[in-house]
This record gives sequence, structure tokens and C-alpha cells, in this order.
Amino acid sequence: MDKPRRALHKPGMGLDFLREAGWLNAGRVRGYLWLLALLNTATLVFLLATAHRGVDRNGFLLGTDFLSFWTAGRMLRAGGEVYDIAAHIAAQQAYFTQDSAFTAFFYPPSFLPFCYPLGFLGYFPALGLWLLATGAFYLFAVTRWLRETPGPIPVSVPAAVLFAAFPPVLITVTHGQTAFLVAGLLGLGALLVRRAPLAAGALLGLATIKPQFGLLVPIVLVLTGEWRVIGAAAASALLLAAIATLAFGAGHWAEWAAISGEAQRAMNQGAVGYAKMTSPFAAAMLLGAPAGLAYALQALVSLGVAGAIALASWRRAYGPALAAAMLAGAPLVTPFVLDYDMVLLAFPLIWLAGQGFRPWEKAALALAFIAPAFARPLAMNAAIPIMPLALILLFAVLLRRAAGQANDMAEQTTRESLT
Repeated sequence: MDKPRRALHKPGMGLDFLREAGWLNAGRVRGYLWLLALLNTATLVFLLATAHRGVDRNGFLLGTDFLSFWTAGRMLRAGGEVYDIAAHIAAQQAYFTQDSAFTAFFYPPSFLPFCYPLGFLGYFPALGLWLLATGAFYLFAVTRWLRETPGPIPVSVPAAVLFAAFPPVLITVTHGQTAFLVAGLLGLGALLVRRAPLAAGALLGLATIKPQFGLLVPIVLVLTGEWRVIGAAAASALLLAAIATLAFGAGHWAEWAAISGEAQRAMNQGAVGYAKMTSPFAAAMLLGAPAGLAYALQALVSLGVAGAIALASWRRAYGPALAAAMLAGAPLVTPFVLDYDMVLLAFPLIWLAGQGFRPWEKAALALAFIAPAFARPLAMNAAIPIMPLALILLFAVLLRRAAGQANDMAEQTTRESLT
């Protein structure tokens, strides 16, 4: 009787597990998304249910970072000096004190018009309104990308499930952060460039409230010749700055510039926590590199990403592939980026999911989607910074797509001109 033969191991079988990721089929992805949505929702419900008078089980105020924005609004109403660090600390601690902790406020004066209305409400009503308004705007931008992505998304789940399942969404909610607003402005603006250039420019101009995430935008827009978008973005940014200046005084700009050095020192000293950050700079600092080497690594990555996106944009038309690559590269070109800022990745991930997968693309998408859930715990407990690698891989596959589609468009244009 013949013995059953064992399946022969093919060379590269283990690598194919990631290269093709055939195991990650539509059914499994659908199940994973529903499971993540339920887990994230349950986590949020548990956090709220176990809080006592707005303070969670670990002694942190619900919304944590939002205290800074709300305090700024209260100070503006009272005519206080928002950029006076000592005054801001005192104003925060007048409402809540936790082991002398302080949530810094380093946003430019153009963000002040967004903070001012918050000061008319109590902390928790303002937090709820902030999350509902910015979250709804972000979800609207996500649904527009879902609806207008050229190819069909291979997994059919409601947009609300995608929203709830995406790990950075929970991080943004628990921190009360600006990430929904900034990501929505950049994502919707990038989507509308060809269809509604003036609206796109207005949105991108408003995104200057967090300017470090828009560094690639002017490169792409200039090299693709989107001059109406550039003009609208400049007008929008200047109008927002003028509103802030007229409403709160020109002196705030000098005060903000003066505390920028303090922000730099806080980052160098790890006041925010390198484990919470997702940049190459933070990864190097977490691994024990000196600050000079960490900044050199960040500069190398930033220049590499900017140069690559410039080459992909050179003498080519703006399109969704280039928009996706631009948004995926945004978190890589700034040293100051945190895990909640990864909500911006929803837009390039949606676009990539609708294209049909080439080698490594499915793995890159899956890693970028789930990595924010594990990035902070791994960095804090094991000093393993996984997020920069996930971002680089995602940017690389999207850049390849953008360059390929641009070449296809150029060939098509040439053929049409010859006929």
C-alpha cells in the first residue's frame, strides 16, 4: 500500500503568502471589518460606562486633547492670551488637573475661529458637538471617495462599518482631536480638484490649520498645472488668516511664532511621547538614536517622498491615483504626526481597494489599515515602531500606481493625437 505523499513545499511559498495575500478574500475581510467595528464600539461604550464624572478608569479626562481646544475658546471669549503657556496651563487646570499634566496648544491663529465657538458651551457638550460635526464631515468625505472611486470596492459593507472598524477613528474619538476635520478637508479637497477646482482649493486652504500635512499639496498642484485650485487655496488660507486677525488681533501671530521654538523643544525631549508618534524621526528617537541622526533620517525620507511625488507629477495630469499617493505620503514628510492622524489613510486605502490588486498591494493595504491599532502598544511596550514601515510600503505601491497610470494617460494622449 502506497504511503500518502506529503505536499511539496514550493520555493517562495511563504513569501507568496504576503505577496499575493490570496487568503485575504472578500468574505474574510467582511468578517474582520464587522468584528473590528464591534470591538471598537464596545471599547468606546466600556470607556464611557466606566468613567466617573467624565474621568476614565486611568484618571484621564474624556476627550483628553480636546481640553486644549476648549480652553482656547474660553480664553478667547474672556480676552485671554491663548499663546501664553502659563496662562493656558492655569486655565486648563481651573477646570481639570491630572498630575500637573498639560495639553499644549501650538496651532496657528487660523485655527482660532474653530475654537472660539467651543467656548460658549460646557466641556462635555462642546466635546460631543465637536466629535459629531467633525466626524460627520469626515464620514461624508469617506463616502464621496467610496462613491467616486473608479473601480468597485471588493468588499460590500456600509460606510458606517468601515468608519467604526478603522482603528484611527477610535483613537481620534477618545482624544477629541482635530484629525477628522483635517483629514476631511484634505481628502475631499484632493478628490474635487478636477471636478470642482474652486471648492477643492477652498477646502485645501482651510486645511492650513494643520499645515504640516499639506506639504506635498503645492508640489502636486503646481507640477500638474492646477492653477485655479492653487489660487482658490491661497485665497481661502488668506481669508481664514484675515478672519482670525480681525477677530482676535494681529499680535497672536507673533505670539504663535514665539512659542514655535517651545514646540520644537517639546518634540525633541519626547514630551508628547515617541511611542504615540508615527514618523521616521520618532521611530529613530524611540530606538535610541541621537536627535541629529533622527532628524537626518526624517529629512532623507521627507526629501525622498517629495522628490518621488514630484517625478510622478511632472508634466502629467492630476488624477485620483496621484491624489491617493499624495495623501499617503503626507504623514511621511513631517516629523510631528501621531496615530490619530492616520485617519487620513482612509482615502488612499479606498482608492487602492477599488483597483484590483497587484503583488504586495493587498498586504500593504491590510497593514496600513490595521497597524494603527498596534502601533502605540508595540512602541510603548516593546520599542517596535511599525507605523513608518507601513506608511512607506503603502506610499510605494501607490506611487507605482500613480506613475503607471500617468504613463498610460500619456500614451493614450499620444495615440489620440496621431489619429
